[in-house]
Amino acid sequence: MRAVIAEDSVLLRIGVVKVLETAGFEVAAQVGDAQALLAAVEEHRPHIAVVDVRMPPGFTDEGVRAALVIRRQWPDTAVLLLSQYVEERYAVDLLADSSAGVGYLLKQRVADVEEFAEAVRRVAKGGTALDPQVISQLLVRRRRDPLDRLTAREREVLELMAGGRSNAGIAAQLVVSESAVAKHINSILAKLDLPKADADHRRVLAVLHFLGVV
Repeated sequence: MRAVIAEDSVLLRIGVVKVLETAGFEVAAQVGDAQALLAAVEEHRPHIAVVDVRMPPGFTDEGVRAALVIRRQWPDTAVLLLSQYVEERYAVDLLADSSAGVGYLLKQRVADVEEFAEAVRRVAKGGTALDPQVISQLLVRRRRDPLDRLTAREREVLELMAGGRSNAGIAAQLVVSESAVAKHINSILAKLDLPKADADHRRVLAVLHFLGVV
């Protein structure tokens, strides 16, 4: 898989490149600002762009705005945002149109090499990876709660779904069988009154409900 890295901190950029190359990614370009990122994506058409939220020249939301351009102009390129702090509004902006091929992690997660590489791989393949702290803050800010009918276990399952875990990953985390996870998910979808449609689409809708995006 091809990746493009956009991070103004040289040391962190080198670290991310090393992690991804060790995990089998081809790093097609590594840049330090949003304009260079867009040029690199246009040239290399990577499977994923790993993007710092704040970059030159203003160090505000340049990375987020570039990520939204990438999602619009090159929808086949997945985007994983990296942030020093939890800024949940950026996660909501990125998730607003679709949660497929989207990730938002704190930079500290890069230190867990295997987990970070797996998150990048999952997003590159069209999945989702949301930092647990981002999920927690989104829950605090949610003004409406369509999830009151869910049991505590169902909420645990949905939280892990929001973090991008597969059924197998959820089963391993909760130490239950995959069939038990599937039953919980079916129950969640029914309790949220989601329309019967493509199974993956309903799963995404459930996660967006959980995050308060829809």
